[in-house]
Amino acid sequence: MLLTHARRTARTGPQGELIPLTEQDRQKWDRDEIAEGGKLLGMALANGTVGQYQLQAAIAAVHDNAQTAEDTDWSQILAFYDLLGSLSENPMIRLNRAVAVGMVHGPATGLKELEELEASGLLAGHYRLDSVRANLLELSCEFEAAIPVYRAAAEKATNTSERDYLLARAARITGSIQTFIP
Repeated sequence: MLLTHARRTARTGPQGELIPLTEQDRQKWDRDEIAEGGKLLGMALANGTVGQYQLQAAIAAVHDNAQTAEDTDWSQILAFYDLLGSLSENPMIRLNRAVAVGMVHGPATGLKELEELEASGLLAGHYRLDSVRANLLELSCEFEAAIPVYRAAAEKATNTSERDYLLARAARITGSIQTFIP
């Protein structure tokens, strides 16, 4: 919990808008909480205790220890999600794993993972499935395909902050496309 809580002040902007992990000001992260969380994680792992919570903490620690979003060790995160997936069939773990796959092996491979998850029906109609798909499409520079998927995710979102964030992503891409039209 400390490893995740350490990022709390960077998660939202002045008007309560969501700031994704990749865009957060890492100077706002609480380094004392990160150090304490890392120490507790190390103690748990040294005791041979490796379960879902320890793996989730390890993923948070990888994010917390990256100086920039670009420095994130996505291969290590993917390895932790592989282990986590072997302990739980939670569809959110599979969804997060698809993100990690996309970051390690490219967005197209992440999108293939999403297709398999969607075919399972475990997240049928869930906005996060669309949100991840839109993000991977955006990372693939498939901007025109990403826009309606962001909007679809926004329509299904369960709170206004997430809805507003998804609509803002779609609007930002729309503005970028219009800027480049000759």
